Amino acid sequence: MKHRTLGTLEVGAIGLGCMGMSEFYGKGDDAESTAVIHRALELGVTLLDTSDMYGPHTNEVLVGKAIKGKRDRVVLATKFGIGRGERPQDRFINGKPEYVKACCDASLQRLGVDHIDLYYQHRVDPSTPIEETIGAMADLVKAGKVRHLGMSEAGIDTLRRANKVHQISALQTEYSLWTRDPEDGLIAVCRELNIGFVPYSPLGRGFLTGQIKTFEDLAADDYRRHSPRFQGDNFTKNLALVERVTSLAKQKHCTPGQLALAWVLARGEDMVPIPGTKKLAYLEENVGAEAITLSSEDLAALDAIAPKGVAAGTRYPEAMMASVNR
Repeated sequence: MKHRTLGTLEVGAIGLGCMGMSEFYGKGDDAESTAVIHRALELGVTLLDTSDMYGPHTNEVLVGKAIKGKRDRVVLATKFGIGRGERPQDRFINGKPEYVKACCDASLQRLGVDHIDLYYQHRVDPSTPIEETIGAMADLVKAGKVRHLGMSEAGIDTLRRANKVHQISALQTEYSLWTRDPEDGLIAVCRELNIGFVPYSPLGRGFLTGQIKTFEDLAADDYRRHSPRFQGDNFTKNLALVERVTSLAKQKHCTPGQLALAWVLARGEDMVPIPGTKKLAYLEENVGAEAITLSSEDLAALDAIAPKGVAAGTRYPEAMMASVNR
């Protein structure tokens, strides 16, 4: 696999999102998920993405066990900032310096490592000045616990302020054929500041793969059942979008998921998407997207199929939308 850079951090062109191995997308299997991580490393994937809130906490433990003895082959990314309550829907955002440092120590212990390669603020805390949060993260770099800093779902002004405190290596934000909001200035600012871009959900939470045909295809405990884009008329409208992507994919002799990933990769050498999966077959399919070359005609066709704002419904429920891009 070819490599790309997030700021000065070198990684494989396609990373692996590990969230769904532990939560949100139905029941997982730790043994199968471990096999997926091992196979990903064999295929040249280096960037593994987790967070302390996935599980909560259990995903970091899973990833830590999977990379034991393979640490030198991994660029390990995790996050802090979203706390969990007793109920799955109970969440809070915290960017206070003491919380940042406590979270880092806890993540290091769960992961079983002595440093984190890329440490993200998962969501911006509006009640804590970003300078204080990033200052605490910079202290972690000085202490040798963290190598590079990242942010997730930060807005343009916040990103500029943060980068003045310490170089931000990566911004992780949702970006795909059906979520093109970052094109409204955010990607341009990242390039201006030499911040790499890590698109999460580059496959539209699996919708763009064409594997989800009906609402009933989602497991009873799958959180996508609560996502506006997967409900009612929105589902039907978005299915029509996937059908158009699938039609073009057939012409390219690839899957719709591969076409969607190839599109993200084609947006620039600073793009490192992290499609998530807990299945070996889907991992192999995703990595295969790197070999797909899109012509200017292909890109124009995809722009026509999936212009900005094409998806029906917001990407999160209303309450969660308040915490993104801020």
